Amino acid sequence: MSVELNQLDDGKILEIRISGKLLKEDYERFMPELDRLINQFGKIRLLVEMQDFHGWSAGALWEDLKLDWRHYSDIERVAFVGDKKWQKGMSIFCKPFTTAKVRYFAWSDLAKAREWIEQPASSVKSPSA
Repeated sequence: MSVELNQLDDGKILEIRISGKLLKEDYERFMPELDRLINQFGKIRLLVEMQDFHGWSAGALWEDLKLDWRHYSDIERVAFVGDKKWQKGMSIFCKPFTTAKVRYFAWSDLAKAREWIEQPASSVKSPSA
């Protein structure tokens, strides 16, 4: 599994690039950074790029659920970028577990995803994902 983190907009946006299969250890590596940014900025935004992503191990899925509960209202927006139908479905499935605006983008629309995640809150249109 590969997880790369990149802070944008002085840390208010966290770009997460994932590939392979997420493991519990991956969450243990990037959760402290996510927690730090939330403590520093309050609400943050996530841009999740899924390239050659194959899902979660059971332990990682549990860590993901804990993340959702712990940060239920700390994430303002999430843009998922992927290339699989199930990844789009995942973006719809996760909506009840967060107060964030969630939207899915195909890889060909990565620039649109970046534009949407960076928009001021007052100019955000309803997601059409």
